[in-house]
Parts: sequence; C-alpha cells; structure tokens
Amino acid sequence: MKSYVEIIRDLREDHDKTQKEIAQYLGTTQQVYSRYEKGENEIPVRHIIALCKYYNVSADYILGLE
Repeated sequence: MKSYVEIIRDLREDHDKTQKEIAQYLGTTQQVYSRYEKGENEIPVRHIIALCKYYNVSADYILGLE
C-alpha cells in the first residue's frame, strides 16, 4: 500500500504539474509542498481537501485507503 506522500507525488507527476504550480494552488511555498512529498511535514487537512478537488479524487484515495 502506498503512503500519501507517494500518492500526492504520483498525482502531480501524472498531471504534468510542478511542485511550484501545486504549491501556488494550495497557497503555500514550493519548499513547504516539497516537504509534504518527502514526508518531512504532515499535510494539513485543508490541503488534502484542496488536492482532492484539484485532482478529482477522494480523500480515501489520497490517504491510501482504497
């Protein structure tokens, strides 16, 4: 089972987006978003919700529950 850090990276890469583009969408910096993808910082729930809407996937999918 993949962790959410792998899933958010895979989603970003599958949509040909940069960390900077996603960070701007989330209203954060590229450095902070990079830490989410590395698992160095936990991603806030508000960002999980925003990513679900952006990628049109469920929170269960991002969290690796399905």
